[in-house]
Amino acid sequence: MARIPATVITGFLGAGKTSLIRHLLTEAGGKRIALLINEFGDVGVDGEILKACGAPSCSQDDIIELANGCICCAVADDFLPAIEALLARDPKPDHIIVETSGLALPKPLVKAFAWPDIKAAVTVDGVVTVLDASALAAGRIADDLAALEAQRAADETLDHESPIEELFEEQLGCADLVILNKMDLVGEQSGVLLAQVQPMIRPGAQIIQAEGAQVDPAVALGIGAAVEDDLDSRPSHHDDGHEHDHEDFETFIVELGSLASQEAVGSLRAAIADVVADHPVYRIKGFANVTGKPMRLTLQGVGPRLESYFDRPWQPEETRTTRLVVIGAHGLDQDVIAQRLQAAVQELQAAL
Repeated sequence: MARIPATVITGFLGAGKTSLIRHLLTEAGGKRIALLINEFGDVGVDGEILKACGAPSCSQDDIIELANGCICCAVADDFLPAIEALLARDPKPDHIIVETSGLALPKPLVKAFAWPDIKAAVTVDGVVTVLDASALAAGRIADDLAALEAQRAADETLDHESPIEELFEEQLGCADLVILNKMDLVGEQSGVLLAQVQPMIRPGAQIIQAEGAQVDPAVALGIGAAVEDDLDSRPSHHDDGHEHDHEDFETFIVELGSLASQEAVGSLRAAIADVVADHPVYRIKGFANVTGKPMRLTLQGVGPRLESYFDRPWQPEETRTTRLVVIGAHGLDQDVIAQRLQAAVQELQAAL
């Protein structure tokens, strides 16, 4: 029997992984796709967003979430049982998509597919890495990736293991396909970005440009790389056996109750922008309840950019509340951040 292809989708926080998956689901052409989603934190926000997309190729039963840390650190305990559960379904999926956390290393995950029980039934069709072109152009991951990499290689006194840079290199170095997303936001800088990224990818990997993560499924899901048999061509900082950890990152949840009006949404957005400017926050995402609105408001922010949109109606069994997941550098002043967000909502609501 032919093995089921699996695509690993990785990329830094807010690059557009969820948007890419939603697009792949809606353009699946009748393929039955199963999703395995890994969240760094306690709330599976991305899973909830994908469940709301309503794509016939992927029902809620086809989505499995791992919400207790990074998938690359819990392969035996969480990942393998999840894959086995997917394989036990009737009918089996035609394709499996694994969305890693933005903080995950892809290579340990790919290694898990080489376990005998998994390798007999599943092959890694390809590793797809999504990059945020707008963030790169603005220097929010690195001011100049090519210059920084050259400087690090030339000067042994520098810190060669900066967490964000290391993750960026790992995700690029393992990729078969690199999607330079949000190119509509970079204007004439596209050529510069391509020149920066090209030297950092492995031989044979491809770069494609995208807007809104709109990529042909035949390109993203038909790579045929058999990655589990090609690990030697994907060098990693952690090939020496050192364990990857997340001590340089932390995540916490802020509960805000209900937002009394659209004005409260605007106040919250402004407060989020202020928090990101004053604290090392990489990502804020979650859902909000706006009083009088039947739809759930999705909030997703990376760097200074924040998107908000109503994605679907609240379900009768759901608690209508506002809950944000904050991901940032270790040492975040969680109390101050939470208080600032809560105060922004409370002050406006008290005035109404």
